Amino acid sequence: MQIQFAESERSTVGIEWELALVDGATGDLVQIADEVLRELGTPDGREHPQITHELLLNTVELVSRVHRTVPAAITDLQELMALTREVTDPLGVELMCAGTHPFAQWYDQKVTPNERYDRLLDRTQWWGRQMMIWGIHVHVGIDDREKALPIVNGLLTYYPHLQALSASSPFWAGARTGYASNRALMFQQLPTAGLPWQFGTWANYEEYVQDLVTTGVVEDHSEVRWDIRPSPRWGTVEMRACDGLSTADEVGAVGALIHCLTDRMSGDLDDGVEPVTLQPWFVRENKWRAARYGLDAEIIVAPDGTERLVRDQLLQLVDELGETAERLGCAAELAAVADVLDAGASYQRQLAVAEANGGSLQAVVSSLTHELRSGLDRRPRGSGPGDAVGTGNSTGAGGS
Repeated sequence: MQIQFAESERSTVGIEWELALVDGATGDLVQIADEVLRELGTPDGREHPQITHELLLNTVELVSRVHRTVPAAITDLQELMALTREVTDPLGVELMCAGTHPFAQWYDQKVTPNERYDRLLDRTQWWGRQMMIWGIHVHVGIDDREKALPIVNGLLTYYPHLQALSASSPFWAGARTGYASNRALMFQQLPTAGLPWQFGTWANYEEYVQDLVTTGVVEDHSEVRWDIRPSPRWGTVEMRACDGLSTADEVGAVGALIHCLTDRMSGDLDDGVEPVTLQPWFVRENKWRAARYGLDAEIIVAPDGTERLVRDQLLQLVDELGETAERLGCAAELAAVADVLDAGASYQRQLAVAEANGGSLQAVVSSLTHELRSGLDRRPRGSGPGDAVGTGNSTGAGGS
């Protein structure tokens, strides 16, 4: 099997932002995506080209155009959100984004009528129906197909940084999970989701997809739903690991970090320098630690097993990538990584709101919808109750 990789200009960027539709009074999910998209659609009945459906009828997805800078992509998304609100506000419906909804039940959700989704759910059954989750996807243009897989492998080294920074799913179906990102572990239950295999060449990737097609696992490469994957149709590497983010500030910060890391690796490959990669067992452990402990995780940062606090590593990356960010036009967005660390990641803010409101998860939804309208509160986060996901060894070592 030959898989063509579309031509793409180096380090162009596009962002996809999945948004939940919630009742403005109760905070529960509402199943009206078809109505919203119909209002936003074209006169001939087609969906808006940048505001689209997703697996469940409680979700709409905003898709930016291809841009040269992260700020331009964020502006694009904010304009799409304003357009969506012209439809949802009169209905008393709020927009919300987090990795999971704090209290909604998966079995109450309706699936978007779609042959592709029907096939997915027919195969995956209970686990597929559990996919009441939201994320952001960041595409970065790759100008040479042979760079795509080395960059995927290199980005795995920074997986826990991005997972911890974006973690926003501490609750699931009304329960506090003890995880910063429950979404990360939910999504990997799908057959071709989760961490990518670390292939050496594009031919290895083609052989893999051919094997899956031959055995009926997928119909084409687009059904390989890795956390980080090449996207041949667009000529990009697509970062899909991040939880949904409740503010444009955070989407900008995470998008800038991904943009800068990918561009740096692309330049290094031009100079004959391969990205640093970790052993697959370290990558898997890092994913678990970041999902469990979020910004308090101690992660593995080198093939020799060196470990560092992810919070410290994020600040170091902001410093290291400063010149790259200036060149890519996202210096302010990259600097906002520090603002997120000061204010607390979304999972920390959600836990703090629940603690301050007697455990009310409706209050958590209200805070999330408010944040989406108003932006990130940049006042430093206190050290009061609810700041931490849980107690225990943040390396995951010891115990059973």
